[in-house]
Parts: sequence; C-alpha cells; structure tokens
Amino acid sequence: MSTQSPRSPQSGKPAQRGQPATHGAPNGTPRARQGSWQRGRWMMLLIAFICAAPVIASYITYYVIKPKGGSTSYGTLVEPQRPIPVSLTVIGEDGKPMPLTSLRGRWLLVSVDGSACDKACVTKLYFMRQIRATQGGERERVVNVWLRTDPSAVPDVVKHAYDDTDMLIADPSALAAWLPVDSGTKLTDHIFMVDPNGNLMMRFPKDPDPSKIKSDVTKLLKWSSIG
Repeated sequence: MSTQSPRSPQSGKPAQRGQPATHGAPNGTPRARQGSWQRGRWMMLLIAFICAAPVIASYITYYVIKPKGGSTSYGTLVEPQRPIPVSLTVIGEDGKPMPLTSLRGRWLLVSVDGSACDKACVTKLYFMRQIRATQGGERERVVNVWLRTDPSAVPDVVKHAYDDTDMLIADPSALAAWLPVDSGTKLTDHIFMVDPNGNLMMRFPKDPDPSKIKSDVTKLLKWSSIG
C-alpha cells in the first residue's frame, strides 16, 4: 500500500518527512497586532520621557533643590500679586491729578517717602537710579517712581540730582493699603517692583544690597518680553 506525505495546511505542499506541519501566526493575526501595538506604546512613552526630562529637571532644581539660600530671588515675591488700585490717584509733576495706573506698560521701581527726603530717602533714590542705569540697553523699560506722601517742596539738590525719577504725590493711607511691608518695618523702608501689567510683584528689604536688586531686575528683563 502506497503512503503519501502529509500536506501543509497553509501551502498544500507535502511537509518534509521527519518535520511536523507548522501553524505559524502571520503578521496580520490579532496576537501579532497586539505585540506591535505594545512596542509602539513603549516607544511613545520613551520619547515622551526624553522630551519631558529637561522640564522635570528644572522643576526639581527650582522647587526641591533650590539655589543656595533657599530662594530664587533676592526680593520677596508678593503673592498674590496686587494690581495698582484703579482708585489710586496721584498728583503729577505738572500739578495735575492722574491715575497711577497710567504708568502701566513698563517696569516700575517704587519708593515711598516724604517730600523733605532725608538721607535714607536719598539713598534709595540713588540705588534706584544706579540699578536702572546698569541695565544698559534695557534701561528704557524701567521707570523710577518716588511716591511722595505730602505736597511740600522737594529740595532743589534732590530734584536736580534725580530728574529722571517721576516724583508724584500720593495719599499715604492709600499707599499703605496697597503696599505690604515686612514685619517690624515701615513703608518708607522698602523699594518695590511693579510689573508692566500694573501688578505689585516684589518687595526688597530694608537697607538693601543694590547689586542683588540689580540681579533680580536684570533677570526679570531678560526672561520677560513685556514692558
């Protein structure tokens, strides 16, 4: 009696003697498609991790490790930001009232003092002038503002030395409601920073280090395109 070789179910050709007929899974089967999908998923996750790594690293550096001293700036960030009160009206150098909000559009370094301007007042005005001057080509983005708490005349020597400073008269009670101070200090001890949107965003300490204020201002101008 003659014998015939078994035929492969896929090709119909005789299977090699001594080898079992195979039932391979072609690429189009559900199992193959699932394996391909899983490999693609892991590849996408790997690409996403690589792209997110710089962001994750900067987040850890900023919020966990932090620079020496535990802070990213010399000045104290005012949180939440305090916008210039719409009702805060000041008297301009031309003697006419104007809303302080009209100064929005540039960065403001703000000092508060009486018109007599004692030694501490002059020191702050000097620091502000030097900080602005050292910003080079970016200095036009910064305006120095002296908010005077009374209508008395400013000494001529001060007026002429700081003629690039806006000297405006403001109600001290309105300023006290807007500008927060450190514990144990008063309003006239600080220099404040207001952003171009009109938000009070930073307060510098009493008897400040002007080089550190300059560093903060330089970073703000560098990383912000507004103002």
